[in-house]
Amino acid sequence: MQKRLLSAVLAVALLLSLVSCAGTRVEAVDYGDRQNWAVWEPDKTARADVFFVCPTVYGGAEDSYNMPLDDAESRAAFLGATKMEQGIYDADARFFAPYYRQAGLNAYTLSEQARAPYLASAYADVKAAFQYYLDTENDGRPIILAGFSQGADLCLRLLKEFFSDEQLNARLVACYAIGWRITQAELAAYPHLRFAAGEDDVGVIVSFNSEAEAVTDSLLIPAGVKTLAINPLNWKTDSTPADRDENLGACFTNYDGEIETETPGLCGAYIDPERGALKVTGVSPADYPAGLSIFEDGVYHLYDYQFFYRNLQQNVAVRLDAYCSAR
Repeated sequence: MQKRLLSAVLAVALLLSLVSCAGTRVEAVDYGDRQNWAVWEPDKTARADVFFVCPTVYGGAEDSYNMPLDDAESRAAFLGATKMEQGIYDADARFFAPYYRQAGLNAYTLSEQARAPYLASAYADVKAAFQYYLDTENDGRPIILAGFSQGADLCLRLLKEFFSDEQLNARLVACYAIGWRITQAELAAYPHLRFAAGEDDVGVIVSFNSEAEAVTDSLLIPAGVKTLAINPLNWKTDSTPADRDENLGACFTNYDGEIETETPGLCGAYIDPERGALKVTGVSPADYPAGLSIFEDGVYHLYDYQFFYRNLQQNVAVRLDAYCSAR
């Protein structure tokens, strides 16, 4: 009896430690309050819905590893980063993007184990927002999950937890989880997950991580890990190279979502058969530096969407057409 009591006390203490460590607040975010949504488009006429999870914009602080929702500067950066990618997805879709207490960049300087509570806290918000969206707005409509970087990681968590439900899974057009890894082992552990095999299959994961040919290790794809990937230029999952002529347009957007520069044919790409990374050709790390201290130059993470903007935009339309034609 004493051993069981001691075990229970230790378990509670560990839970409280994790909650404190992650900075989790007692109060849940009220997603019935529109102020807690960066974008909320219930009245738009469109064939599908996009649920979008913003990438990491919060740098963190000495005593803070999760973004506070009352910080005006962080909210502005969050909205801007969301709008930078919104144009890829929203031509024929309503767009929903919640504010959430995302893990800061400083969390990614920690070990994976130490980082986990902060990402769990972020996911708790995204999960609550997605459940609110399902309960109040979806009404059986086709769903596109989309995210970048941390947002891609959290989209994959949504996919694992929610979409084992057959009725919900049948509504999935695709999950664009760009800028985070997904492994064959994860697909085996969650049999309802399917990785894209071409340009128009539906109910699938679309993912890749861009890097220079010389890169052999990164936070996104650690050495010895192989991720799954699809090439956004030729929509192949093998190492068939795509020439820069297949690049419909690299677009560099501002925080209003406006395209400031567009360059068709900027780069080519092929999938590294060992790492599963998307090796980008025709550009150099000197011209496109990593831009974040957690990455070395040659990791083109910041450009995952930008380099392949028009191809991704076209593909969203292709997959949505394929989904609607099959229904």
